Order: sequence, then C-alpha cells, then structure tokens
Amino acid sequence: MPLGLIALAIGGFGIGLTEFIIMGLLPEVAADFAVDPTAAGWLITGYALSVVVGALLLTAAVNRFNRKNVLVWLMVLFIIGNLISALAPTYEIMLLGRIIAALCHGSFFGIGSVVAAGLVAENKKAGAIAIMFTGLTAANVLGVPFGTLLGQAAGWRSTFFAITLIGVVALIGLLVFIPRPIAAAAGRRSLRSELRVFRSPQVWLSLSVTVLGYGGMFGAFTYIAFTLTEVTGFSAGAVPWLLILFGIGLVVGNIVGGKAADRSLDATLIVLLSGLAVILVAFALTAQNPVMTVIALVLMGSFGFGTVPGLQMRVMRQAQDAPTLASGANIAAFNLGNALGAWLGGLTIAAGLGYTSPIWAGAGVTAAAVVLLGGAMVWAQAKAKAASPQPVSGTAPVPVLAD
Repeated sequence: MPLGLIALAIGGFGIGLTEFIIMGLLPEVAADFAVDPTAAGWLITGYALSVVVGALLLTAAVNRFNRKNVLVWLMVLFIIGNLISALAPTYEIMLLGRIIAALCHGSFFGIGSVVAAGLVAENKKAGAIAIMFTGLTAANVLGVPFGTLLGQAAGWRSTFFAITLIGVVALIGLLVFIPRPIAAAAGRRSLRSELRVFRSPQVWLSLSVTVLGYGGMFGAFTYIAFTLTEVTGFSAGAVPWLLILFGIGLVVGNIVGGKAADRSLDATLIVLLSGLAVILVAFALTAQNPVMTVIALVLMGSFGFGTVPGLQMRVMRQAQDAPTLASGANIAAFNLGNALGAWLGGLTIAAGLGYTSPIWAGAGVTAAAVVLLGGAMVWAQAKAKAASPQPVSGTAPVPVLAD
C-alpha cells in the first residue's frame, strides 16, 4: 500500500474528528462561552455550510496548482483553524476557527480523491479512495468517543489541541509520502473551462444520486438516538456503544464497497443503494425489537457508507476533463445530502409521525436514488450505443480466404 494513502487517511481522520467531535462536546462549549444551545448549534451548521463553500469555490480556485502543494496548504489551514478553536477566548472566535477548518474539508477530500486514485493501478482506484475515507470512518468509530472522553476529562480545548496535533502528523506525511509528479495538476486551465464539466448531464445525475443516496442514510441516522431510546427502549447510556457498532459498519462497508466498485462501479452502487433502501424499511418495521435494531444499525452503516467510494469514483469518471473540481462538488453533494436528510426527518417528526418516520423518509429518498441511478445508467448505455459505428444495412462481411 502506498504510504501516501496512509497520510491521506490520517488527514481524513483529523477532518472527520473536527466535523463530528463538536456534537459530543457542545454542552461544555456552550457553558464555557455562556451561549444558549441554539447559538452553540451554529458551530455545527456554520461548519457544514463552510464545507459546501470550500468544496466548490476553493477547489475551483486552486485546481490549476500542483495537488501536493494544495493538500499541504489545506492541511496548514486545517491546523490553523483548529488551533484558533482551541485557544478561542470568545464564541465568535471559536466560530471563526470552525469556519477556517471547514473550508479545507471539501477541497481536501475532493483533491485527495484524485491523488489517491493516481497512486494505484486503474483497477484499484475506488479501493484507494476508500482507504482515504477510512480515516473519516475511523473518526466516527474511535475518534469521537475517545475525543469526547478527553474533552470531558481535561476540558474541551484539550480535544482541539489533540486534533491540531493530528493535523501536524498528517502534514508531515503529505510532505514526505505524496509523490509530486503523481500529484501534478491537470494543466493550467481557466476557471471557465473547468466549469464546462458541469454541462454534462451525467455529472449532474451523479451529484444528484450522491445527494439522495447519502441523504437517505443520514436522514435516518440524524434522529437515531431518539429512535433507540423512545422506540426500541435502550437506555441513554447504551446509545454511544450502539453508535460504535454503527461506526464499525461504516468501516467495513467503506472497504468492501471500494473493492466491489473497482470490479463493477454502477452495478455495485445499484446493489448497495437498493440494499440500503430495503434495510431502512426493515429497520422501520422492526425498530421495537432490540436485536433487529442492532442488526439494522450495522447493516445501515455498511450499505450506506459502502456507496461512498463508488459515488466519488462515478462523478470523477463522468468528469474526466476536470475530475478535481467535480470531486470537490461531490463532497459538497454529500453535505447537501446530510442537510436534506436531516431536514426531511425533522419534518416527519414535527408532523407527529413518530421517531421511526425519519427512517421511512430515508428509505424513500434512497429509493429515489436507485431510480435516478438506473435512469442514468440506461441513458449512458443508449448514448454509447448510438455513438458506436453501426454496420451498413444489407451488407455482410467479406470472407477472408486462406492462401
């Protein structure tokens, strides 16, 4: 395995921690800055919105530069943002640190996906992307629980100091192990020429599948604590351990999904998205049963995150002229899916449909992703068939006679 992939995974681990750790430390941060929970929530919302901005605008701005240099400077930005958060004297400075760290999120994963794919052979590209995203899944399984414990024991600032240190380790790895020729830019192209990639309907279809496919899982996951306690009957203390099981499913699905996507990209996505829709329906129907709930949690994580390498690879293939910009846009699409899923789940709960309703909504959104992907596949196949040379009607091949 190229050591550059490990460096990218460490960077992904740190970024994943930055995104998710605040959820476990929000009460301590709110109390320290004397703000109400709604204001504290902007430390999450502001981060997510900044990810979308950075994934699109920052990636477009730096796309003409050497990708290794860009990754290095993005990690420097990440370190600065988290150090500001750790030292923040006021809530406003803390929010600024979160925004600075978030700006590198989308670009790092977008550009990192292209670099990771360039480190390996053609038939291993989705698997290489999966290795980079393993850092993100590990942040959920290991980083968030232990980071929360550290923050509760030694103060929330200690967790952000630890994340800053992880960023330094990733920075050293990127400097040492990413080969400069492999990370070369595609060429000095104008922003206008880069944006032409979005004229492709298949690029937009791929981005839409990402929004719906990932949004379906995240819609069910956003309110999972309420489902586990209010419907299944688990205690609040059991929720963190159940989320670790979900996280294990993320890791397994990410690795297996990446390997499968290398063998057959669209078929893997169809199977995984269809399976996720079925799992969500089964989860909604059996949420009162603790055993079935545990099984559903693991499978939801496996099938849901198993789609990530394939979704990332598909948009890169459909945007060969500007894969970096499209890759960054797909990271933004993941975050839009998060927002869509959470919003729909919140609407169903507000409508009085109960705490299994976000799971039903997630199943419906995922099913829409399956239909959209199926349509995109049929369209692509029809277009390829129409573009291939057709034999002239009424003619037959001339036999070749041996001497």
